[in-house]
Amino acid sequence: MTGKIPETSRYKPINGEEFDFIIVGAGSAGSAIANRLSEIAQWKILLLEAGYPPVEVHDMPILAPVFQFTPYNWKNLMEKQDYMSLGLEDQRMSWPRGKGIGGSSLINYMIHVRGNRLDYDKWAAMGNPGWSYDDLLPYFMKLEETRTRHQDSQYRGHEGYVKVEDVPIRTRSAETFIEALQQMGYSYVDYNGYQQIGVSYVQATLQDSRRCSAEKAYLRKAQERGNLKIIKKALVTKVIINPITLEAEGVEYERDGMYYTAKARKEVILSAGAFHSPQLLMLSGIGPRYHLSELDIPVLKDLPVGQKMYDHLSFPELVITLNESIVFKASSFGINEFKKYFSNQPSLISTLGGVEALAYLNLNLTNRNPTYPDVELIFMGGGLHSDFGLITRKTFRITDRMYNRIWKPIENENACQILPMLVHPKSYGYIKLKSKDPHVQPKLYGNYLTDAYNEDVRTFIASIRAIQEIIQTPAFQRYNAQLLDTPVPGCELFRFDSDPYWECALRHLAVTLHHQVATCKMGPKYDPEAIVDSSLRVYGIKRLRVADASVIPLPVTAHTNVPAYMIGEKASDLIKQDYMYRPYQNY
Repeated sequence: MTGKIPETSRYKPINGEEFDFIIVGAGSAGSAIANRLSEIAQWKILLLEAGYPPVEVHDMPILAPVFQFTPYNWKNLMEKQDYMSLGLEDQRMSWPRGKGIGGSSLINYMIHVRGNRLDYDKWAAMGNPGWSYDDLLPYFMKLEETRTRHQDSQYRGHEGYVKVEDVPIRTRSAETFIEALQQMGYSYVDYNGYQQIGVSYVQATLQDSRRCSAEKAYLRKAQERGNLKIIKKALVTKVIINPITLEAEGVEYERDGMYYTAKARKEVILSAGAFHSPQLLMLSGIGPRYHLSELDIPVLKDLPVGQKMYDHLSFPELVITLNESIVFKASSFGINEFKKYFSNQPSLISTLGGVEALAYLNLNLTNRNPTYPDVELIFMGGGLHSDFGLITRKTFRITDRMYNRIWKPIENENACQILPMLVHPKSYGYIKLKSKDPHVQPKLYGNYLTDAYNEDVRTFIASIRAIQEIIQTPAFQRYNAQLLDTPVPGCELFRFDSDPYWECALRHLAVTLHHQVATCKMGPKYDPEAIVDSSLRVYGIKRLRVADASVIPLPVTAHTNVPAYMIGEKASDLIKQDYMYRPYQNY
């Protein structure tokens, strides 16, 4: 079954139609909000999405990287940065974002991670009441139905819309990774439970071994409600704001070359994601005065929209060669695996693009809290060579020169990869409008590895040293594990395995895992960086909220899909409380 939105009059645009709430963006947060608000039968809800509904092949987890080449990806590219992305095509990093009913949950790797208790306690300490871990745990539990074999059940939900499962097939190399970390003294943990530091097989947003997207979880049944209207292929071009009262009155959107307006009796809610929510605010006159003035956009509210953006950077070059076939190989994915998949048997088609296990480590550099990780290690029972360089490495835009030197010679070898991901970067980038034309994508600046004290580079190098220790454990040495020592082209002048060599390699081949946050930062009124308050209301503009990953004030120890679901659930309750128990209050 697909998430097809019926082509009936109920789903077609009507110019000037009125709704109680208008939600912009059917991603993880927007889908959750549309479901929860439409639970109130007397509320009329409009959900606008620029993309299409998913199709059946979206269900196949192994195809996760493939969807980055389809119309379900906005296909954004980072602007060139000096001394960064030197091994990528045109020195520009791919920054994928989902475009479709389900948003990025249609194209992500389905890795289910909430984050660390301290992430959310920091939010509360920054002046955001109601956003501590204890405040948010009920929402994390509410959204999920956990079916994993190993779980801290008192921390896990069992009745929610988002299904969480184990991947049904595992390689022996993943077992080796787990064993190796345990030999180093790390516990096997439910990283969404009591303790995050440790190692675990990956928990996946799967339902019966198939992708469980936001569309499947929150909208597939909710779309049958008579008070919820979903319009696909609808690009919102601006929020309509009364320039006198500074009140959001609705939105303008374009569909099939025709322009429409929709009116909101109560609120407009932006859930368009970390790139498009700030873009829409700026197009609507809410943003940095100097920048909007450059583009002749009338300024309604001077706020630092898009001026800070954190992201999770990773490094896909650490290849481990083995003397035994305990890994994924292209030859493993034959017709029989598809037959198993379609007959609901355990199949390699249900693997998360090759991701099998995660470990969270505290490297004790600048972070002295033993319960708070510095890095996430992502174990893949294969690597960029496993598909002969045809798909995954192209999602990263790794050049032929790089691939042919490093990975091509091992295409028929036994090899796996461990990718370190920096979870709390000190460096941050920003977003600017390229044009006041809403069809033109914004300019995205990563500013990776630019922090004043070079902590990001030092933490990355420490994570590489930790991976080298993992490789030397008895578990891996049973297979004569070796770190591939082919020098990265462009770094030959540095001694291999020296710190300067690894910094050079990072500046050539580090890539985003597309977890951008903070472009519409949540914070108290006295925070000069804040765009929304702790109820997600845009400062200075009435009846307008932002509810998606863009409001996350600091990078979290997580992949951002699950925090986005949580924000959707929390926002829905904030809105219900405002309208069901007391009148909307100005602030």
